[in-house]
Amino acid sequence: MRVNWCLFTAVNSNFPGSLFYPIRVETLDQAAVERYRTLLEVSESIALHRDLAALFHDLGQRLHRVVPFDFLSLVLPDPERNVMRLHVLETPLSDTVAVGYESAMGESPGGLVWQTQEPLVVDDLAQETRFPAVSEMLRGHGVRSICTLPLTTAQRRVGSMGLGSVEKAAYGEADLEFLQHVARQVAVAVDNALNYQDSQLYHQQLSRERDRLSVLLEVTNALVTNLDAPELFRSITTCLRRVIPHEFASIALHDAANNQLRVYALDFPTGQGLLREEMTVPAEAAPAGCPITSRQPVLLGPGELHRFPSEIAHALEAEEMKTVCCVPLITHNRVLGTLNVATRRENAFSQADVDLLSQVAAQIAIAVENALAFRQIGELKDKLAEEKLYLEGEIRTEHNFEEIVGESAALKRILKEVETVAPADATVLILGETGTGKELIARAIHSLSPRRDRTFVKLNCAAIPTGLLESELFGHEKGAFTGAIAQKIGRLELAHQGTLFLDEVGDIPLELQPKLLRALHEKEFERLGSTRTIHVDVRLVAATNRDLAQMVNDRQFRADLFYRLNVFPISMPSLRERPEDIPVLVRYFAQEISRRMNRAIETIPAETMNALSRYHWPGNVRELENLIERAVILSPGSVLNVPLAELKRSSETEAGTTTGGATTLADAEREHILRILGETNWIVGGPHGAAARLGMKRTTLQSKMRKLEIARPTA
Repeated sequence: MRVNWCLFTAVNSNFPGSLFYPIRVETLDQAAVERYRTLLEVSESIALHRDLAALFHDLGQRLHRVVPFDFLSLVLPDPERNVMRLHVLETPLSDTVAVGYESAMGESPGGLVWQTQEPLVVDDLAQETRFPAVSEMLRGHGVRSICTLPLTTAQRRVGSMGLGSVEKAAYGEADLEFLQHVARQVAVAVDNALNYQDSQLYHQQLSRERDRLSVLLEVTNALVTNLDAPELFRSITTCLRRVIPHEFASIALHDAANNQLRVYALDFPTGQGLLREEMTVPAEAAPAGCPITSRQPVLLGPGELHRFPSEIAHALEAEEMKTVCCVPLITHNRVLGTLNVATRRENAFSQADVDLLSQVAAQIAIAVENALAFRQIGELKDKLAEEKLYLEGEIRTEHNFEEIVGESAALKRILKEVETVAPADATVLILGETGTGKELIARAIHSLSPRRDRTFVKLNCAAIPTGLLESELFGHEKGAFTGAIAQKIGRLELAHQGTLFLDEVGDIPLELQPKLLRALHEKEFERLGSTRTIHVDVRLVAATNRDLAQMVNDRQFRADLFYRLNVFPISMPSLRERPEDIPVLVRYFAQEISRRMNRAIETIPAETMNALSRYHWPGNVRELENLIERAVILSPGSVLNVPLAELKRSSETEAGTTTGGATTLADAEREHILRILGETNWIVGGPHGAAARLGMKRTTLQSKMRKLEIARPTA
């Protein structure tokens, strides 16, 4: 038989030049012509399609005219896992294997062909034993014979192309030769398509990486340029939404002292108002509590929020959040809180999203730590400013005692009690009449205690209007009430790690006493207008000239607060109970006051000293001090000139009052105060007012006037 050779040219626009295929021509019949035409169409199909599924669909239609088959497949290798994966399948058979089916490299026709680079034709699968699993699967779909060809380019082995038929011995030598020509063209197309897919994936990956790096850069810029926490967080979430779409975002801070989470910042423009800033929940009951413990991000899917009984979790469910991601804010090996993102879409966040949120959380953690430090510094600055003003006021206040003066047994007993209780850090209740030196004893307790290097803060509960006492004691936030134009630090917070002295504690209103009791017992409180709990370590020293036990019986003072204050009571003796101290006090006051006024008092007449010692001193030491100060002013020379006539009038008046019908000490005191007020034309304060005449503070006199129901008569 005569054999002729001719060149068949196929033009492929996917790569330059032409493909020349030597075609053996024995008999140029109609079937051969159809095959050559099909090869041209294959080239055209390859030029038209980049998508492999579309390409094989088109190839199946064209090849079916010249080659019998019931399925056409593309199988690609995964060398790392040593498997072959079904990538494309074109078949009219029903219930066929799904795309993505995998088989071991050496246990599949495609794997053997890819390894050997030789085509494989199986005429009867019933006799094939090399691929038991694949053969059984193909037979189960009615396939009786197969033809598998390697797809190889000049650069690499791409995969394999397989055809199968429900007929036995469906593929002859001519079919195999034709299909090898087809496989050469398909190999280049598949390689180009795979390279294109890889380049597209790489481009998408680069785009995502660019977007994520851009977000990180914008977050950094926002952290540098924005100091306002809410505005800063909104800027950050706006950047995040471009690459991680979400509806809800928040920052929750962890309070390790009581294991609670507090919403620090919130961005939820589409919310119904169920979630708000400053919400506080137990950490173990909230989704954000898990990252606090594990220090790893937590991703929650649909239906998982119901596991958490907190108010925040219930609110997220009510807002129909389906996916929640909580990422810990870690800085300097410390978990500050969490960054929380949620959306109404199911399974919305990928691992790449979680990784980006972790990177953003690392930056936010630094900003939050700086913000907290800045706020703490601001609070300390305000506190120091308050302490400075307070101490300046203390310096301006006249303390005529630099030490406690006296030698009486009663005074020594008191000093012994002070020495005993001062190191114990216990609450002390100082009882005694006005002017007996209760504040002086309180300062002595502080000076002898371990808190001596910290602040001694005093608050006269009778000197401040009832409506302002709570603010003065606990402080308030800006806007907490009308007139609160700035934040104020309360005396309790000011005395942190020091001593708080509450003078006239019996005048604290009943409605304020529970809050004071809680602050003393729990060592924590909230400023007016704030939900943030402030922890304090304060030693309390209280003083009163009232009978608190009787006030408890009269329901004017809470019993539980009385028991809390009455841990270590100290009863101050009145001056009339220690008359032996009067000469010592007279000499001390005369010396100190004359030195302060640049006077030279050298002599105190004996009759003056005797008269002073006999006087009963209803105003106690303060009355004595004021009298000596007046005497120094009135003394032109070196002899102390005390206005004894005033003492005599006072004694005679009180004696007359007593014989005239005053039946109790309170009645006598009331009439004595009324007389002095009448003499001063009802002027209470000032150097010539009734308080100075009585030897007591203006606030103490006002308290006594309220207690004794003394009011200025109307005209």
